[in-house]
Amino acid sequence: MAKRLIPTLNRVLVEKILPPSKTNAGILLPEKSTKLNSGRVVAVGPGAREKEGKTIPVPFKEGDTVLLPEFGGTQVKLGEKEFHLYRDEDILGTLHE
Repeated sequence: MAKRLIPTLNRVLVEKILPPSKTNAGILLPEKSTKLNSGRVVAVGPGAREKEGKTIPVPFKEGDTVLLPEFGGTQVKLGEKEFHLYRDEDILGTLHE
């Protein structure tokens, strides 16, 4: 049975990107040098509501690469994969190449 999680309100489902532990030449990298809290947006909620009832859209879309805080978020495990659920205001920004 396939599971799909659709976030509510202004929440964003993120799959963390694991940095490589060694270079193409096979040199092992120290754990500190590879640490960048980033992830790929998997699913986005519809957005929060104002007092007047208007929806405030979430500024991220599926497929965005985002910069995550060091702590926070809710860990969610779907099948074998591990995801994290954040509110949109907790995400620090988007990363572009």
